Amino acid sequence: MAIPAPVVGPAGPADHARIAELTVAAYAAEDLAPAEYLPQLADVAGRADRAELLVARDHDGRIVGSVALVLSGDFGEVVESPDEAAFRMLAVDPGARGQGIGAALVRACLDRARSAGKRRMVLSTGERMTAAHRLYAHLGFTRLPERDWAPVPGIDLRVYSLDLA
Repeated sequence: MAIPAPVVGPAGPADHARIAELTVAAYAAEDLAPAEYLPQLADVAGRADRAELLVARDHDGRIVGSVALVLSGDFGEVVESPDEAAFRMLAVDPGARGQGIGAALVRACLDRARSAGKRRMVLSTGERMTAAHRLYAHLGFTRLPERDWAPVPGIDLRVYSLDLA
């Protein structure tokens, strides 16, 4: 029996606690974020002010993934022009990985960015996030090594992009 595809849609304030729990768990499960970054991952209300929060729900309505879509503003650190969008903090429940949830969230971001008239999606990801790297390559993203950056010493981020035209 096939697993039903997740339903992706906007998150509301009532979803913030679950998104925080999910995001911290997803990054901590594989030690992908330093301890000092975990409070930022848990600050869902703070990113809701600067990004559109999307969630993926399973067939029972439980949130199993989330992402912050940046269509404007300064939350997308890697955005260099008004025709670029970005997404951040893509997270999938560790117990629900391998079901297409991350891909569904990224595709929803791409669709929303195209609808907003954006011409390119950019993102940054940690060097050790190899599952994410495979997902981005599968979806057609390419590396932009000239835009790699380090938010703090010892945390090196890779930049990927996808033309939306």
